[in-house]
Amino acid sequence: MQLPHGITLFERGWLSSNNILIRGKSHCALVDSGYASHATQTLALVQSALHGQPLDLLLNTHLHSDHCGGNALLQAHYPQLQTLIPPGHARFVTPWDPVALSYQPTGQTCPAFAYSATLQPDTEIMLGDQRWEIHAAPGHDPHSVILFQPEHRLLISADALWENGFGVVFPELDGADAFNEVGQTLDVIEALAPAIVIPGHGTPFSDVAEALARARRRLDGFAQAPEKHLRYAAKVLLKFKLLDARHLPLADLLQWAQRTPLMQRIYQSGALAGQPFQDWVLTLVDELVRSGAASRDQQIVSNA
Repeated sequence: MQLPHGITLFERGWLSSNNILIRGKSHCALVDSGYASHATQTLALVQSALHGQPLDLLLNTHLHSDHCGGNALLQAHYPQLQTLIPPGHARFVTPWDPVALSYQPTGQTCPAFAYSATLQPDTEIMLGDQRWEIHAAPGHDPHSVILFQPEHRLLISADALWENGFGVVFPELDGADAFNEVGQTLDVIEALAPAIVIPGHGTPFSDVAEALARARRRLDGFAQAPEKHLRYAAKVLLKFKLLDARHLPLADLLQWAQRTPLMQRIYQSGALAGQPFQDWVLTLVDELVRSGAASRDQQIVSNA
């Protein structure tokens, strides 16, 4: 898909979020920086694209580990880099709080980084040579933002909308009623009427109406049967661990799940009671294998 002049997409898969490089006459900006395990690759991609030019701005749509794990390395390489983050979690970045930022509860990694300013919803920002709108996009993350370029009708949707769904609704795992916020964010996207969407993961797409319809069907299913969302979330956490490690002895994966607070919280939610924790995790692993998302060779579990 042809993106507007000056915009380069690094499509990264699922361990790392997509990165969007926006170049203009006065500065270069990068939206999201991927996971920590891929930070050196993120830096190499940016350096290769910029051909010696500096990176001036780094924006994070939200502070999940797969969207900001490369921040620290980029800041070390580009000392003048200005980093902009959504305001909601800023107080946990300085001073650094890996619990409030979700990294310790999810069993994930994110090196500490600094920020320069915040991305205030309902304002605008110049990225490259174009004016971009900043919109709040709660649901997947209560403080996430999306970025919209009205002339090109281009939307950077982060994890609020993918071609086939949206990200885990993490506030729901903490007992908050956030499915309605997902719906409201989908309504915001529909009202913007983007022609092209660059999602946080996956390929850019233009059939936005169908993507919104799929997302709403998925949301309705979760709202009607919240235990399905809990199970989905637990499998996403396991899959993310496998994406990072590639191969893990089953015993190590079980140990990781045992010591990961969010896995324990999902298990103890009540909807999944009645099965020993280890058996529950093994059932989830088997479901990942049956779906083709993982493979298992005796006592080794691998990312598929």
